[in-house]
Amino acid sequence: MNIIWLGHSGFRIEIEGAVILVDPWLSGNPMFPAARRAEAIRGATHLLITHGHGDHTGDAIAIAKELSIPVVGIYDLMSWWEGAHGIATVGFNKGGTADLNGAKVTMVNACHSSSAGGENGPVYAGHESGYMIAGDGHVVYVSGDTDIMADMDWMGEYHRPDVGILCAGGFYTMDMKRAAFAARKYFDFRTVIPCHYRTFPALAQDAAELKAGLPGVNVIEPEVLVPITL
Repeated sequence: MNIIWLGHSGFRIEIEGAVILVDPWLSGNPMFPAARRAEAIRGATHLLITHGHGDHTGDAIAIAKELSIPVVGIYDLMSWWEGAHGIATVGFNKGGTADLNGAKVTMVNACHSSSAGGENGPVYAGHESGYMIAGDGHVVYVSGDTDIMADMDWMGEYHRPDVGILCAGGFYTMDMKRAAFAARKYFDFRTVIPCHYRTFPALAQDAAELKAGLPGVNVIEPEVLVPITL
């Protein structure tokens, strides 16, 4: 399994027979080198969206059309996009599992907000979510944008993820200390990868506090387009 950071909260996850682009915001992303777009999306089989905010949905529709691949996510947003943009989607909901070329993707709760830009201001874009992605002998928890939740208790016990991709930049989501607390209290991760940081001045610029809060856990600060092989 390869996990490749695309900057901010975007990831390319190569698992089982799937190449999943999670929250692919490439155009205008200050962390992403525009000249390497083709490399980032090459061979993708699915797009996976955690919620409707533009820094997570940015290039999803364009890539779906370009590669003729489906977008996977919460039913409300997928139904809207399929009707408005004529793209293929897989719309499901919390507790449901989608089989993406052998990777089993289960939608779980998150605590944030979800909207998209409209002519008269933000419009509802379905509920925010996270995902448990099982395959290649691993379970990867993609937190999406969230704060600490009591739901993490049963999620950690039931799904037993060994890899956590955790938002940790603060201001818009939980910060490094809160992410470390959640990981210690509710999960038994072997590997933690922070995201939703370094993109803007308001966000954390390093993961020192996350590392300090998780002794014994392999906390990997990702580099854009550098594979993490697990």
